[in-house]
Parts: sequence; C-alpha cells; structure tokens
Amino acid sequence: MPLILNLETATQVCSVALSDNGRVVELMESGEKNSHSVTLTVFIDAVMKKAGIAFSELDAVAVSKGPGSYTGLRIGVSAAKGICYGAGKPLIAISTLESMAAGAKGMASLGTPSLFCPMIDARRMEVYNALYDSDLNLVREIKAEIIHEGSFLEEMKDHPVLFFGDGAEKCKPLLASHPNARFLDDFQLSATYMIHLAENIFNRQAFENTVYFEPYYLKDFIPGIPRVKGLNT
Repeated sequence: MPLILNLETATQVCSVALSDNGRVVELMESGEKNSHSVTLTVFIDAVMKKAGIAFSELDAVAVSKGPGSYTGLRIGVSAAKGICYGAGKPLIAISTLESMAAGAKGMASLGTPSLFCPMIDARRMEVYNALYDSDLNLVREIKAEIIHEGSFLEEMKDHPVLFFGDGAEKCKPLLASHPNARFLDDFQLSATYMIHLAENIFNRQAFENTVYFEPYYLKDFIPGIPRVKGLNT
C-alpha cells in the first residue's frame, strides 16, 4: 500500500503528515501565521527523519491545491514539486475544500441527509466555499462568494448544513439564526484529512503533470499596499 507524504499549506495552518496504508506514521503541524516559508521544510525534514524514511522510499507526494492563501499554496506546491523532481515520485493534488469536508465529516454527526460547507476566509465578507454531501460528492461548485443573510437559504430549506473553517467564523452572525444552520467551531485544517483522498487518487493513478501543475488560486493575487515608514496616513 502507498507511502505518501501529505503537505497542507493552503491556510494559516502548516501541516505535514506521512501516511502508510491510510495510517498516520508521523505528523507535525502549526497554526502560527505567516511561518510557512520556514516551517514547512523543517516539518518535512523532521517527519521523514522521525519515521526513518528516505524520499526515495515514498510512493507519492500529495499537496493541498487550493483554493486558499496565494502565498501558502505557492510554498506548498513548490516544496511538493521539488521532492517529486528530486526523488522521481508522482504528484497528487487534493482540493483543499474537499479535504476540509473529509475532516469535518469525521468529527460531526448531523444525521442523513446533510450537507457540508467548508469555508476559507478570503477578504472582508468573501469566502471560498463549496457544498458536499455526506459521501463527499460536490453538490455545489467551488466559488469565491460574498456571504449575506440570504446565502444558502435554498440549501438549508430541506437539509442541515454544517459550516466550518476560518471563513465560517466571520459568517456565523449572518447565518446562525436559520434552524438548519450548524457550525463546527474551532475547526483546524490538517494534512491528515488528505490521507484517504490521496490514497484513492494513488490507486487510480490519477497523478498531476509535475512540470505544468499550478495551484488552484480561484482568484487573482491582489498584493497589499506597502506601508512606508514615517508616513502618516
């Protein structure tokens, strides 16, 4: 069964999990903001050394492909590509929102049928989101959406909907009054949620083209306006 290195950097969480036959062998993760550029390579090195595994022994490298943080995705994909190039291993890409849904499904008990709505904070009241059913089938497309009090009314009409992720926290005041709105508080993304998804892709041999693969940014990168020292605003 596959030995896979799983990398999650799409949000503020930096998480690295080594899995063997669907089981976590080693895991390192941190929720410290803006630390991926330093933390990721340290975590990868530590996980591989703790497990006593060489990169040449891996069967594949899986990476969270987005949507999410532009910088975080770029760092994660660059690291995954580097390992794949160096060790001659295939690259697996996992939808970040699907990975979140897989993690939430293992934590929550909503009854059936129910819908899962992972949300990643974008800007202001905008979030990256999608809807999945209890079998993790995508039932509403991935989109960047500004949330308001009328959002998801059609979906919540007949089913409880579980909202989770850092985007759900800011949307909760707008959605919580609906009787079918549910919230999974303090949800934190982890590379462990990728494991079974990555294994399924490995078994289907549905690998990415390592040369041409790019993260799924969903939106164009908009840099912040740099602050100039000594200038009053």
